[in-house]
Amino acid sequence: MTHATTPAEDLILGLTRVVDLPGITAATGLPISPDDITAIIREAERYARELLWPNAQAADRHGAIYEDGVVRVPPSYHAAYKGWIEGGWQGLAAPSEVNGIPVGGQELPQALWMAVSELVTSGDMAFSLCPLLTGGAIEALARFASPAQQEAWLPRLVSGEWTGTMCLTEPQAGSDLSQVRTKAEPDGMGGYTITGQKIYITFGDHDLTPNTLHLILARLPDAPPGTKGISLFAAPKVLPDGRANALRCGGIERKLGIHAAPTCVMLFEGAEAQLVGEPNRGLNAMFAMMNAARLGVGVEGVAQGARALALAEAYAADRIQGGGPISRHPDVARMLAEMRAITLAGRLLALEAGAALDRARLSGASEARVALLTPIVKSWCTDRGVDVASLGIQVHGGMGFVEDTGAAQVLRDARIAPIYEGTNGIQAIDLVTRKLFRDGGAEMAAVIAEIRAADPRLAEAATALERATAWMLDRGQRDPSAAQASAAAYLDAAGWTMGGWMLARAARADDRYAPLCAFYLARLLPRAAARLAEIEAADSLLALLPAA
Repeated sequence: MTHATTPAEDLILGLTRVVDLPGITAATGLPISPDDITAIIREAERYARELLWPNAQAADRHGAIYEDGVVRVPPSYHAAYKGWIEGGWQGLAAPSEVNGIPVGGQELPQALWMAVSELVTSGDMAFSLCPLLTGGAIEALARFASPAQQEAWLPRLVSGEWTGTMCLTEPQAGSDLSQVRTKAEPDGMGGYTITGQKIYITFGDHDLTPNTLHLILARLPDAPPGTKGISLFAAPKVLPDGRANALRCGGIERKLGIHAAPTCVMLFEGAEAQLVGEPNRGLNAMFAMMNAARLGVGVEGVAQGARALALAEAYAADRIQGGGPISRHPDVARMLAEMRAITLAGRLLALEAGAALDRARLSGASEARVALLTPIVKSWCTDRGVDVASLGIQVHGGMGFVEDTGAAQVLRDARIAPIYEGTNGIQAIDLVTRKLFRDGGAEMAAVIAEIRAADPRLAEAATALERATAWMLDRGQRDPSAAQASAAAYLDAAGWTMGGWMLARAARADDRYAPLCAFYLARLLPRAAARLAEIEAADSLLALLPAA
């Protein structure tokens, strides 16, 4: 196989020549040069290779530990987190100031943050979840907190001195947040007390930092029912006067993967908190956090594909069978090529979404492109991450099924990403019932036109996606159930088609990518047609639904 570039090289090419981040930033008067991008990516690669990759398997085996009410992370995480803080990584894309308040961020583009996140996540996915969630908390507070709150909290979060959480889920309230029961009572002094239980809170407690700021969805006493009665609150683990707040971890989950990341049951027992934003408008603020997190989760899928590929390539090169390395066996070469092509397609598609977000934020461009791409990146990249991790085990054969090689850990860790931040089925429904309908398919039509123009070999797939979009807009608006029944197939087909679009652009920018692009378009792009064929068969699924 002629394609031998590293993930860092792919990211540098993607940022500088495919999505043109230097051009996006130059238009704002705050240019970031290709040399700057290269230096940041290389340093992130070094950080991940030195502090995360060597310890990820041991951290998984050690796991997070809950004992006597205290949560401890694997020992190697302390040095890794120290390096994270010293490198200033948490503040990479955070604002430098908010409302005139210096908060310490570097204010670099979101696409660059996503590239750095991929390298860190491929080093150790469990570790990466902590800074990912802190980044979401920073975004929500920068947009919705009061100036006094921003001054008190943001510098500590941006520096990494504190970490942040998202406390949404409750035993009876998963995807349906209208069922949230956690209560917020005014304390008579301008603050609130929070009472309730939250579950699945990643890094809800740990021993990496002295304090954690919890962002919590809860209901005020006079709140209307449903999602319109949910408010957002912030409660620190340690109060400003040094007292422990009335909140604690009640235990950590035993999970399929990400063993080193503590997934906590959090008990709020009259915890002192402040309202963030307006009463009963908490979902607006939380979705600001979740939308950024959804792109981040898409990157997790790419990163686990990259880790699986690195392990599989190394194993296949060294494993001698039939007189030579198995990497030369045609079927193993096929699997490795699929892993390379799919991972690169997802990597570049994620950068395209990040660049669309940067254009919207930095130059006031429409947010329609990033809104359209977010559910596709979140779903397609995480589904493919699982697929690639599974292929990685297959390349290893029996050695992949045992834990020693690390291939099994990748699949275990990758499996959570299609569930995180709104399951992939929910993302598909969001795509077809909101993102398509809100502009009559105009933004998707614009993307399809760009796909068609990128490479003649994409023309047939572009036309098929165009027909499927028209069907979705017509039948879907008349029969929402039909749209939902075909949503996952539509999103998947869009992902396969857009992956080809991104590889065609990479091949145009650098001919080293041409062979891998040709492989993808010939061998993998036809999967889009197979998925599109399912769309008009929506009635076959609807007939199987149980009666209401």
